[in-house]
Amino acid sequence: MATAGYMQRLPSGLAICCTIPDIFYLPELVFGGLVWILVACTYVEPHNPQAYVMAVSVFCFCVTFIWMVVFLCGSHHSSRGWAAADVFYHGVAALLYLSASVPLAYVTVFLGKTAPNEQRYKFDISAVVFSYVATLLYVVHTIFSAIRWKSF
Repeated sequence: MATAGYMQRLPSGLAICCTIPDIFYLPELVFGGLVWILVACTYVEPHNPQAYVMAVSVFCFCVTFIWMVVFLCGSHHSSRGWAAADVFYHGVAALLYLSASVPLAYVTVFLGKTAPNEQRYKFDISAVVFSYVATLLYVVHTIFSAIRWKSF
């Protein structure tokens, strides 16, 4: 069982691959990258929110990668401020992904009724599924980061 003394240090180096919530970095990158790729494979129509989805997925992918590198390099110095920043970033990322997933799902349902290209529709469905999975990963990461932050 973990004690409060154990949680006083934020992990660095390869230890982030073995601790919760830091173990979620790689799945967030994978599913965020899949959303990015699948949305990039589709044609963006003038009144389509896929440009916003693309912006959210690229932003979250890049910032999550940088955040993971900071933790890998040990540049965070195991302080309470970094734990709070971790909670804040992942909370914002979860809200951004949720705000992108809902309109993407709506447009995909609308396109399903008038989809001339079945392959494009399959890409859109996959993007919606992976977008909701990425949202869930960011929410879970936020919850576990908040627990870690409160244990300081």
